[in-house]
Amino acid sequence: MSTPKKYLDHTYSYLALRKTVGWIGVLLPFILLIGTHVLDGNSWESISHYYYSTMGRVFIGALCAVALFMFFYTGFDWRDDWAGNCAGVFAIGVAWFPTTKVGDIDAIGWVHYACAASLFLTFAIFSLVLFTKTKDDDDSNRTPEKKSRDRIYRFCGWAIIFCIVSIPLFSMLWPESDFEYTFWAETAALIAFGFSWLTKGGAILADSHKS
Repeated sequence: MSTPKKYLDHTYSYLALRKTVGWIGVLLPFILLIGTHVLDGNSWESISHYYYSTMGRVFIGALCAVALFMFFYTGFDWRDDWAGNCAGVFAIGVAWFPTTKVGDIDAIGWVHYACAASLFLTFAIFSLVLFTKTKDDDDSNRTPEKKSRDRIYRFCGWAIIFCIVSIPLFSMLWPESDFEYTFWAETAALIAFGFSWLTKGGAILADSHKS
């Protein structure tokens, strides 16, 4: 029995939204970096600090777009729904509670860092735990493409964790370094997040045959 066209259209639209979220993750750091360099002639030490640049509205808008999608995201079960809702809340927190611009971190800055760390952790959980599931946890549903996608999900999930954990370690080991490590570590984490969602959206290693 063929699948009604309206359901196929809904499925394709949902996959397109997943890919859109993935592209936001991959492109956002470079859009902020290039846009600020062209308009302001400078750069910032972390992605969060671009809140204070001419591209600040782009930063906030991208986070709010991701948050909106996450609030409406549904997966196999309640765990996907809860993870999506949490990611949405954390993304809003990152956007609405800016990092401290200079000097010691203030109360709002600590809220920002807590939300940012929690958001990246939730992204890692999506990749490591939720995306690697199969329908009814039945391994017979795991196609060769699905097995390859799972490897991508796991790599992306561990890459996100490594990048985020490495930021405070770098600061402790090289406190006087002028290298903008935080920005590039966050960029790598967002690229990993983006590739994970692009894969989930069918842009990478989609199944050859779908029922």
